[in-house]
Amino acid sequence: MLAQQFKRMNLYTIITFIITLSAIFAYVNAKFIKLPATIGIMILSIIASLLLIIISHFIPSFPVNAIREVITSLDFHDLLMNQMLGFLLFAGAIHINATDLNKERLPVISLATAGTVISTFLVGALTYLLLQWFHISAPFIYCLLFGALISPTDPIAVLGILKSARIPGSLELKISGESLFNDGIAVVVFIVLYEIAQSGLEHLSFSNVFVLFLREAAGGLLYGALLGYLGFWLLRSIDSYQVEVLITIAVVMGGYALADYLHISGPLAMVVAGIITGNKGKREAMSDITRDYLGKFWELVDEVLNAVLFLLIGLEMLVIEADYRVVIIGLIAIIIVLLARFISVFLPVLLLKPFIKFERHAVAILTWGGLRGGISVALALSLEDGMLKNIFVPVTYIIVVFSIIVQGLTIGKVAKRLNQ
Repeated sequence: MLAQQFKRMNLYTIITFIITLSAIFAYVNAKFIKLPATIGIMILSIIASLLLIIISHFIPSFPVNAIREVITSLDFHDLLMNQMLGFLLFAGAIHINATDLNKERLPVISLATAGTVISTFLVGALTYLLLQWFHISAPFIYCLLFGALISPTDPIAVLGILKSARIPGSLELKISGESLFNDGIAVVVFIVLYEIAQSGLEHLSFSNVFVLFLREAAGGLLYGALLGYLGFWLLRSIDSYQVEVLITIAVVMGGYALADYLHISGPLAMVVAGIITGNKGKREAMSDITRDYLGKFWELVDEVLNAVLFLLIGLEMLVIEADYRVVIIGLIAIIIVLLARFISVFLPVLLLKPFIKFERHAVAILTWGGLRGGISVALALSLEDGMLKNIFVPVTYIIVVFSIIVQGLTIGKVAKRLNQ
């Protein structure tokens, strides 16, 4: 009876269930556990998933399969990449100080572009060798796809956890700035590699690949600037905080939807539009009342969507299947990803050191602070079954859980110990 009720859930009921569960876990974490909200909610979500799996072994009639169907029906990839990501990136970017970010533009751009590409190829090559060692036949292009989806540091995870990490402000800005831009770059790299994997390199010329990358990345940045200044012009022309908040919502929803239609990078567009709105918009187009309401509104959106996202990451454990061999591959892949992260940070820092002063132990902190999150899981779930999806999805999940829980909980302590 209970299983049938779960299956009959409509979208509103499912959303109600998720929001209610998020609120319960957020309350338990705030009242008793007192971890950073995103980490606490995800840990509780994972524990709940494990308990459901254990209960189903002792009580076969317990509707775990029905709950799995509910989670599967949400389509995590579509929910995050097409519906939540624009809000989360805009909400994160609106609080970035453009003047401070401009001072760190060289390391941020280098880490977000060159660092992401270096990491993609390093992870891809080492994963290819790892799978060969386990006698798993894998075309190299599929391993590169995995490298692209696991290389970006997730702004959603990073921005939420850095608030309580207590690391130097300039270094925090490097990490947060990089994470805001490199997920857009990584998504573009992923799309290019996905096209190659589907069509074959022989059907795509270098010029086609270059045009695809340029359209997605440069087009996203330019489009984001146009959106930001359009929003700025509208905000400056009125003085009504209700309407001005509504305009920013329209910029995110309408802008992101149009970016998808134009086949340009929506994530990069939202970052640029958010930075313009949060700086030029707040400074020149808003009254004090609007500035206060707008800031609090987007902070609340950020907190609520983060709670929902990390709850769903934990609940994904119910639908991700992995045998012991894949678990071992995932554990080894954690080391591979950290090694690739270290090299992809070390090389740009080494090249920039003659021109820019870096903080003490910047490479170590940037390496350990490069958290992976929901974007990696969503991209892994978008793979086709023939692209080793049954391996890369659980491996990605293992890396993300380790990254958020272990690295997220210790980045503040690591930074403090290194700077003693």
